[in-house]
Amino acid sequence: MAPNIAEVNDYRSGVLFETEETPDYVEVITKEKQAQKKRKSYRELQPIYWSNVYWFVVMHLMALYGLKLVFTDAKLLTTAWAVLLYVAGTLGVSAGVHRLWSHKAYKARLPMRALLTFFNTIAFQNSIWEWTRDHRVHHKFTETDADPVNADRGFFFAHVGWLLCKKHPEVTRIGKTVDLSDIEADPCVAFQKKYYGPLVTLCCFVMPTVVPALWGESYWNAYFVAAMLRYTLSLHGTWLVNSLAHYAGERPYDKSIAARENILVSLGALGEGYHNYHHVFPWDYKTAELGKYSTNFTTAFIDFMASIGQAYDLKSVNEDMVRTRTKRTGDGTHPVWGWDDKDLTKEDRECAKIE
Repeated sequence: MAPNIAEVNDYRSGVLFETEETPDYVEVITKEKQAQKKRKSYRELQPIYWSNVYWFVVMHLMALYGLKLVFTDAKLLTTAWAVLLYVAGTLGVSAGVHRLWSHKAYKARLPMRALLTFFNTIAFQNSIWEWTRDHRVHHKFTETDADPVNADRGFFFAHVGWLLCKKHPEVTRIGKTVDLSDIEADPCVAFQKKYYGPLVTLCCFVMPTVVPALWGESYWNAYFVAAMLRYTLSLHGTWLVNSLAHYAGERPYDKSIAARENILVSLGALGEGYHNYHHVFPWDYKTAELGKYSTNFTTAFIDFMASIGQAYDLKSVNEDMVRTRTKRTGDGTHPVWGWDDKDLTKEDRECAKIE
């Protein structure tokens, strides 16, 4: 029989760990889901932020114009510059605010933290402090009213709708209880939070527009291609983790949760699409069972930084734990330990409750 192990959330850090005892966390989640069924729904009462709606419409129109310029007027070096910024910004989210600051899946020395702070500012997806707070709440209360990107409210809401309307009261209430003292002690996080407005303007919009002048590109082309098109695409790359990776894909590690494995999301978000695994084992720095560099560039980046001494204490999950959990709660699609695996022994099949 599988051991009595459950994943528990440390309320001080938002990091999940394993315990042999049944956690209070399970009771909290159960009570929260029961309570939200009894509460009057706020889903249709939340006011829309029309300023955000206007900004996103204009932003997408500018991105479409930038896409047109890629094929008509912009220099090839400008497009390459936009791709480089896309990768840098995405690493600032995936390797930085997600795996390092939100989950503490590894540790980084000051030069690497400063670099990731710079990359994260290029991405312009809220400050490290705010992103970490919302993400820890997301993991604690996934797909409840307290989840900022609650996929239970539909694909559009999980993708971008959550940014177009006022937060559910439960998101605000729970968000105030999250302890962020661990990241607040980081000078990189504090500096970015204090000067976030000017830093974002400089790193996300001004720098991408000015640098292409070095190879004779016009500011006009550079702004629409390297700033607006790149920024819009990078937002969607991250948003798809909240939306598509909760709707399409397999659930080899836990079939009871919505998070799924989606390789297309991994390609766009540089390795963040192995979402079923991540929600089961969020402390793994790879956010995946295997660190395949071809579809998990973020892991390759962290491994490289570890090789030069900038990243250390990389946390991962041992194979026995992954196998036990997969057989106990997976949907049977795991390529090695799936239900239709002909190599399963009688003991394995009994463990997996297969006839």
